[in-house]
Amino acid sequence: MGFSCGIVGLPNVGKSTLFNALTNSQNAKASNYAFCTIEPNKAIVGVPDNRLNKIGKIENSKNIIPTQLNFIDIAGLVKGASKGEGLGNKFLSHIKEVDLILHVIRCFVNPDIDHVEDSLDPIRDMEIVEDELILSDLVSAEQQLKKLKKEIDKNKGNKERIQILEQIIKNLMSEKSLKNLNFNNDEEKILKTFNLISTKPKIFICNLNEKEKLEDNKYLNLIKKNLNDAEIISDKTISGYQQEFRNISIELSNINSIKGWVDMYLKLVSWEIKLEENNNETMMEILMSQKNEANRLFAKFIENNYQQWLNNNSSAPILSNSLIKDRLVKELSDSKPTLFLVIDNLRYDQWRVIEPLIYNYYNKIHEEAYFSILPTTTQYARNSLFSGLMPLEIAKNHPNYWKNDSDEGGKNLYEEQLLKDNLKRLGYSGISCEYNKITNLKNGQKLSNNLKDKLKNDLTVIVYNFVDMLSHSKTEMEIIKELASNDKGYRSLTLSWFKNSPLFEIIKKGREHGFKLVITTDHGTINVKNPSKIIGNRETSQNLRYKTGRSLTYNNKEVISYENPNDIFLPNISINSSYVFAKENTYLVYPNNYNYYVNFFRDTYQHGGISLEEIIIPYVVLMPKIKK
Repeated sequence: MGFSCGIVGLPNVGKSTLFNALTNSQNAKASNYAFCTIEPNKAIVGVPDNRLNKIGKIENSKNIIPTQLNFIDIAGLVKGASKGEGLGNKFLSHIKEVDLILHVIRCFVNPDIDHVEDSLDPIRDMEIVEDELILSDLVSAEQQLKKLKKEIDKNKGNKERIQILEQIIKNLMSEKSLKNLNFNNDEEKILKTFNLISTKPKIFICNLNEKEKLEDNKYLNLIKKNLNDAEIISDKTISGYQQEFRNISIELSNINSIKGWVDMYLKLVSWEIKLEENNNETMMEILMSQKNEANRLFAKFIENNYQQWLNNNSSAPILSNSLIKDRLVKELSDSKPTLFLVIDNLRYDQWRVIEPLIYNYYNKIHEEAYFSILPTTTQYARNSLFSGLMPLEIAKNHPNYWKNDSDEGGKNLYEEQLLKDNLKRLGYSGISCEYNKITNLKNGQKLSNNLKDKLKNDLTVIVYNFVDMLSHSKTEMEIIKELASNDKGYRSLTLSWFKNSPLFEIIKKGREHGFKLVITTDHGTINVKNPSKIIGNRETSQNLRYKTGRSLTYNNKEVISYENPNDIFLPNISINSSYVFAKENTYLVYPNNYNYYVNFFRDTYQHGGISLEEIIIPYVVLMPKIKK
């Protein structure tokens, strides 16, 4: 089949001349009058490769067929072609199947060569052709939609195809290309079946006077400037990542410090957000491959250092149990009331997409990453955050406040008491402190309406659970599965919620009332993809990213295990119990009804294990902007 290219442009811009040059032929007639080309010119060009001859000799091949490039040169398009002007746009059907569009633009002045618009204006010419391509797609999409609606009862898949076509038509009617539409992988596959020209990659070819130097042509920069800004940004972003790719690969193999891993993770997050705007699947796949490799090496780093950190505070990062002692209490030294906002299960990439909204109301004073303890769950990490203690210490010192995985009842019911005990232990018993947990819309709205009343407090703590509920909803609700089918969708859904949430209203009112704002979380989450079998008894915990129990059987390569939980300051749920933590994007599944649960939980968001996404999380201090 080979790779195919379709050549488009206005009449008399040099399409046929380009065709002849590319194909080394004179098949296409090139003359100084419009519509010299009527029937499409087609040619197949072999791509020579000396390696083929060498391989042919080794294999004693009778026939050696090089890969091929297929070129199609169609009649020139004019303004109104979609409505029948000129030769109409019927010839565009010949390039529906091509892999690449070559758009030729005339950028030379020659009074002896006619111009279909009677004047030379490359920007106008480019826009005429682009508009006609869009209008051609609109006609095609509407025809396909009409056909699908007639046959909707015959094929269950037509409903999804109809929805995609309706979105496409809406976009095309706004005279917008389809390149920037956000579809998931399954939708992209459906999109390709429609053979719409706007979805194809495109190269703009500027035809210059052969005697003219590039830098002397005044039209080139104009064309560059008039190309879609997103395309320019996209090119720069992709080019930037391509240049950075090798550096990241080298750095990954040499990281052996807390700062090194934080810097690397934030770099990967930054590139992920930049690249997702460009819908470049190839670059995203490369980045995801690097991210997977980073998680593999990060797990080794945690395995080699985590236990040591817990026994030697001087070498440790800021962990859940030290955040209030080493960071938050420093913010209580001035007279300004402080809002301490803990957004449950907020990943660093989610923070990156919502923070620009917050900066309309607050100035960032300080930001750093800290590390969640293991397991990276609310039960362990948030209790540790508020108490200033490791789970084993909570279980020993406050047995009434701690419940093991196998115990009945809520696991985070005593955060307020643990926080106040912690502040008292740190010498801050004299401050006025209020704790609030928001688990539904009504409570969030109530707190927002009454926020002014909190000015009497030195410290107002707000635990906001929505993001955690959102992540778990992907497992339970089909609509969330669709909306957050990947990390890009998950970030987008987080941003949409935040814009319209009581939480954002609280932040805006916090600025009005002059609150200092501290934002953090207890842990992150990861999209799991790789199932791993594990066997345990009835007392074994249910979490998919870690297990604790007796006589656990598992794949050593896919987990990190601690036979003695006390070594990492975790309580024993029973005699001889151990902890097992899934690495990278692994999730732990019992062998009973294995295939069902593998499919059910694949591509869901889980936490409790060891990954960059779960462990490295934000801590941010902000001051209200002065009203103008």
